[in-house]
Amino acid sequence: MRLLLQDWLRAKVRTNEFFLVLLALVLGIATGLVVTLLSILSQLAHVVIYGIELDVRLSAHDKIDVVVACFSLAGGGLVLGLMEWYRRRSKISPAVDPIEANALRGGRLSFRDSIVVSLQTLISNGVGASVGLEAGYTQIGSGISSLVGRSFNLRRADLRIAVGAGAAAAIAAAFDAPLTGTFYACELIVGTYSVASAAPILAAALSATLVVRSLGTNTYSLNLPDLPGADLRQYGLMIILACIISFLGIFIMRAAPMFERAFGHPRIPIWLRPVIGGLFVAGMAAITPQVLAAGHGAMVLNLSRDMTSTHIAFLMILKTVACLISLASGFRGGLFFASLFIGSLAGKLFATLLAMGPAFLHVESHISALTAMACLGVAIVGGPLTMSFLVLEMTHNLEITAGVLAACIVTSMVVRQFFGHSFSTWRLHLRGETVRGAHDVGWIRSLTVARLMRTDAKTVSRDATILECRQLYPLGSSQAIFLLDQDGSYAGTVLLADLFSSDYDVGADTRKVHEIAKYVGTILTPDMNVKIAMMYFDKAEAEILAVKDGATDHILGFVSESFARRRYVEEINRATGEVFQ
Repeated sequence: MRLLLQDWLRAKVRTNEFFLVLLALVLGIATGLVVTLLSILSQLAHVVIYGIELDVRLSAHDKIDVVVACFSLAGGGLVLGLMEWYRRRSKISPAVDPIEANALRGGRLSFRDSIVVSLQTLISNGVGASVGLEAGYTQIGSGISSLVGRSFNLRRADLRIAVGAGAAAAIAAAFDAPLTGTFYACELIVGTYSVASAAPILAAALSATLVVRSLGTNTYSLNLPDLPGADLRQYGLMIILACIISFLGIFIMRAAPMFERAFGHPRIPIWLRPVIGGLFVAGMAAITPQVLAAGHGAMVLNLSRDMTSTHIAFLMILKTVACLISLASGFRGGLFFASLFIGSLAGKLFATLLAMGPAFLHVESHISALTAMACLGVAIVGGPLTMSFLVLEMTHNLEITAGVLAACIVTSMVVRQFFGHSFSTWRLHLRGETVRGAHDVGWIRSLTVARLMRTDAKTVSRDATILECRQLYPLGSSQAIFLLDQDGSYAGTVLLADLFSSDYDVGADTRKVHEIAKYVGTILTPDMNVKIAMMYFDKAEAEILAVKDGATDHILGFVSESFARRRYVEEINRATGEVFQ
């Protein structure tokens, strides 16, 4: 009976969008519960380790015990370092994050790896490293969704939506902001806005938010005063601020690999790197505890008090360096909330500096902080609509949100123009991936030259004469012939249209065919994907290219440019159809 019920549910979820929405509701509830648990455990760790009050954030404390911070961060770093050492020793592949899973693997995400990443994020944040829990939230939410989706044998497109629903639920629960979670999933995890994906993703975000609210979890929220509306003058200043923040975000992302190279020095053992990073962060925490953990408490504290420009700039530098050291040395976590915190400081600094000038340049400090917060979030995390809706759900002020949206769009354009990546896709780029977003490009990898090529290649010795080749391969028998050296290696391509050209009639019985060969230095290999193959065709301006074995240089077959382009377009249309069905 139980098996019959499972089969019935699997069939309904695969064929009926309504049941997919119901599944997303369940996934949202599960994710909301897990987010609540991780949040409570992190806060309890801060209470136990640092002796703070249960209802006070770690970064909001005026002072902490430096010795405790050193032991806590070094100890947590040692645990994480040993885990990474074991992973590399056992040759276990690195965990795949939701963006990579949806872009390259059709939503397939290891649940075991998701648990490990969430646990490492909890350890990192719990001991006080300068990272947020958002990465752990989205990883476990997406991991649960991928596991359940695969158990229902969902189609590739539906599984990607399920993973997006899990990530949406995680962010919605973390920030008590269902619209933010929804657009986070659409912009960063699924990569598209569509009717097919909107309903389940929104359902998961709403159910997770309701779970968190019903349990009374202290999520990331700001207690902002009633803010005045922004006028056109302030809109102009916010656009200028957006441009400044764009380059700040680019600087932070450019600095990340530099810190990683410093900690990745061969003389520093893998297990020791997080220990060293933890001690650096503890040293900065001796100056101010605001560098610890995600920084939510410090952000709320700073928004509500007056600060000098020097103090604000100093905090910005410390928090940025602490975040980069934490991530580079091996602590796990996200830069989502850290980017919001640093951005709010940048906006407050901008308003403070303008306040020293003429009155017509003055801007409201909270509006400036919110705008810069959203803009740096766009620069580092991505998603202009995500960050705009976060401001809307924090302030409930549509007029301010309109200005923030304009600034976020400017930031997105500037970062795309001068950098081209968000922090997540930049880290994938550093690993050798070509992913620029969450759009499903996994099919490109599976559509290889080996699948496209024909194996009935017509070959001839490069020393044969044009007349001999004409006799062997009459016009119309093939599109091209491929020349071979004495050892059987590829030596060029001759199009039959060129072979039978009247330009070569004189001396055809003595002229060697290799004299009219093309594409001698341009070949394809079986493991190339169709996108790379199209680049080779365009670069060589070729109609047909040989495919050869990389080890032996022997010809395996050939691919025509027209066939490769047709298959490429067919796959794009199919992938697009899955999104908008």
